[in-house]
Amino acid sequence: MKIILLKDYKNVGKAGEMVEAKDGYARNYLLPRNIAIEATPENVENWKEEQARLEEEERLALQGAQELKEKLEGITLELEGKGGATGKLFGSVTNAEISKALLKQEKLSVDKKKIELKEPIKTAGLHQVEVRVYPEVVATLKVNVQTK
Repeated sequence: MKIILLKDYKNVGKAGEMVEAKDGYARNYLLPRNIAIEATPENVENWKEEQARLEEEERLALQGAQELKEKLEGITLELEGKGGATGKLFGSVTNAEISKALLKQEKLSVDKKKIELKEPIKTAGLHQVEVRVYPEVVATLKVNVQTK
């Protein structure tokens, strides 16, 4: 029996997938618990419309991520930190500080978790920082750190 899953279910599939299940399992377990619905022609048509809508949303989100990537790659963010004459900072520049500076200087809101620093920036100068804008879209942001 073909069914359309409404929820993720272990060993069956993910929500929104159309899968094949044994008749008894589907009728006696999945359907009564609202985990799935039967793949009738009407439900299949609704499912296809929903898949097309989700695909369009995904395309728009990816397009927005590409635009944000282009904006971020055109920016050189200026940060100041206390440091010595040798160019070493007394503290470090973290992803949270970079996120705050982006919001303040460029009016761009980027979650600090999306800014990927392998280690905090501890020296003055120009640094390349990766920002994961979307799962498969990564922007490279230039951060210029100066000492006070």
